[in-house]
Amino acid sequence: MRAARTVARTVVRVVLNLTALVVLALALSMLVPGAMGYERYVITGASMSGTFEKGTLAIESAVPVTDLVVGDVITYLPPPDSGLTELVTHRILSVEASETGPVFRTQGDANADADPWTFQLPGPTQARLDHAVPHLGWAFIALSDPQVRQLVIGVPAGLVALRCAIEVVQVLRRPRTRAETAQPRAATARKRPEGPPRRTGPGRRTAAAV
Repeated sequence: MRAARTVARTVVRVVLNLTALVVLALALSMLVPGAMGYERYVITGASMSGTFEKGTLAIESAVPVTDLVVGDVITYLPPPDSGLTELVTHRILSVEASETGPVFRTQGDANADADPWTFQLPGPTQARLDHAVPHLGWAFIALSDPQVRQLVIGVPAGLVALRCAIEVVQVLRRPRTRAETAQPRAATARKRPEGPPRRTGPGRRTAAAV
């Protein structure tokens, strides 16, 4: 029985540590890029397959539109006449100058043809790909589901509460040692009052050496 309890405590401790590491990794992936001035995007399509697979986390930084060149990978919203309403992460295929600013055409690395639209970017800056982390984007895709978010938050909280309860029970059930139960004894020795020299025999006294 004691061995079973030890195994159970070990399993709970390992699960808690692994859960804490996962939660910490997710928290860092959410907070660190934003704190460093980066933007996060998740690749959810197959148009960049071969370069960035679905589920890749794209970490991008804002750069001046005038700094964009052919070959850069950007995440942008296609023009209204494209029929698309979601962000697209594609590679710049061409840049043409115009009186109103540069005109871009893009293409997905896995697509045989260029995108059938050209566009201008509305702002002075644009998110350009700096780093890509494979597979990490799946965590963000999963967290977009409210039930998954509740599970991710609730399970670690429950495990932490369980561990705290186990530790409290262990402390309450631990036998007290003799040192903990022994009451300190008050000192009873008293200083002997000084008096006349003690006689050691009839008519004789002792004297202290000076």
